[in-house]
Amino acid sequence: MNIKITKSKNSEHYSIIYNVKINGKRTSKVYENIGNYNNLKLRAGNEDPLQWLKNYVDDLNKKQKEDSLPVIIKKNPNKLIDKNVQASFNIGYLFLQDLYYKLGFNKICEDISNKYQFKFDLNDILSKLIYSRILFPASKLKTLELSKNFFEQPNFDYQHIERALPILCNENDFIQSELYKNSKKYAPRNNRILYYDCTNFFFEIECEDDFRKYGKSKENRPNPIVQMGLFMDGDGIPLCCETTPGNTNEQTTLRPLEKKIIKDFELAEIVVCTDAGLASKANRKFNNTNDRKFITTQSIKQLKGFLKDEVLDLTKGWKLIGSDKTYNIENLRTDEKLIKAYKDKTFYKERWIKEDGIEQRLIVTYSVKYQEYQKNIRNNQIKRAEKLIEKNPKKLGKAKQNDPKRFIETISTTEKGEIASETYYSINQDVINEEAKYDGLYAVCTNLEDEVKEIIRVNHQRWEIEESFRIMKTEFNARPVFHSNEECIKAHFLICFLALTIYRYLEKKLDEKYTVGEIIDTLKDMDLKLDMPGVYSPNYTRTDLTDDLHDKFGFRTDYEVINEKNLKKICKQTKI
Repeated sequence: MNIKITKSKNSEHYSIIYNVKINGKRTSKVYENIGNYNNLKLRAGNEDPLQWLKNYVDDLNKKQKEDSLPVIIKKNPNKLIDKNVQASFNIGYLFLQDLYYKLGFNKICEDISNKYQFKFDLNDILSKLIYSRILFPASKLKTLELSKNFFEQPNFDYQHIERALPILCNENDFIQSELYKNSKKYAPRNNRILYYDCTNFFFEIECEDDFRKYGKSKENRPNPIVQMGLFMDGDGIPLCCETTPGNTNEQTTLRPLEKKIIKDFELAEIVVCTDAGLASKANRKFNNTNDRKFITTQSIKQLKGFLKDEVLDLTKGWKLIGSDKTYNIENLRTDEKLIKAYKDKTFYKERWIKEDGIEQRLIVTYSVKYQEYQKNIRNNQIKRAEKLIEKNPKKLGKAKQNDPKRFIETISTTEKGEIASETYYSINQDVINEEAKYDGLYAVCTNLEDEVKEIIRVNHQRWEIEESFRIMKTEFNARPVFHSNEECIKAHFLICFLALTIYRYLEKKLDEKYTVGEIIDTLKDMDLKLDMPGVYSPNYTRTDLTDDLHDKFGFRTDYEVINEKNLKKICKQTKI
């Protein structure tokens, strides 16, 4: 800060100026207008005016060094803003960037860059693709434009993204393996329990190709799909993923990927937890060793007759966790007092069975909450079936599994067996009664000898892998995929996987206090406004979540004014 004295014929004007660099050129800006000598005397009071002004400037310079200098911003209602000058920047990505560097992505990119000897900045490309996938999901071309919202601008062109994607695909295994090694240095991994599941993503194209194939779509779409298999550790952190053609039988995807992580991640004693759709005989046998165990959901309807009868018998053999006493729970179907008394309890029965040469433990649980949940879903579906009958029953078509149309009965003959003159449609009570037998019941098979309570707890955590797929499909907009090349498609889903991994670590760092929507919306809205060259102010609402973010990551962006020097310090801090 310096004193500027402007002399005119009859007076002197005093102001305080500072130097600033704009577009690479240094210039002077007015920090504060003091006015003429009379104004200066008024401000100085009993002090010598010029000495007061010198002391005032010295104090401002001291505060500037301490980053506590008040900022005076003047706006002119008659002056247009400068053309083509960006005035808003997102800094929510800095929290993601901190995790990105803590997990060693920069070193992974450096190793790949040294291998291929290309000139573009792979680290900048990958980081911006990951941050944008979480905050501003879009096509790769649009992502380049949206990443210019970040305080740190991208230093690559779209052609560099196109060149980077095939390389990311080719280095898929290396990236995931190195990420796993780096993550263990960042925080302990719960590798004893592994969850595995599959989903698929449809493409809005008419014909399949070598990779995008027709298959059984999870969303019942008649389009070609690709399939993703995902392993997650016991704490809900993604472990690895694999993208395969859409016509691949999902049961065959578990063993190749599991072999890969056993080798590349050097895992030994593991318990693999899956749903019933992945519980093939081959998968169970693969994990039926001294080192590897399994917990898998078991369809009660597909059990052998004598086992099914035993499970459906509610009159004997049922226990409460932590007690050896047996119960008759049949009245929990209808007795409202008992239902209320045991609403938060879980009953179970178990036995060892041997099927297909595998010794496994069948554990069946019964809970009132799950019973009410299934009953409520079925009642809603029955209402939908009734509406279908009222609307246009002749266009019902064939009912699929879990389709409300399964409750509709078609009557085309008379009581004498003759063809009726008119077809009648009604709700089939026999189907409802048959399904009601299974209300509240849930079964798993395992070769573990752990306590029932622990096995139930482990299996219950499978919801996190299902939520991970939901996050990719909704918040991250994993589809539509704007690629047709197999390498680029695989690279796209690798980026989604890496983004999910960083997001899960962010969620854990925040003690899982907030929903995915709250976290992403907050980061997305954390903008800084450029008030004057080198000076910014927060343009977002300070909340408990923003306070938690700043406290957990050790830097703050919510002061009334932030200068560019401090912002660059924060950026540097997030890259350590």
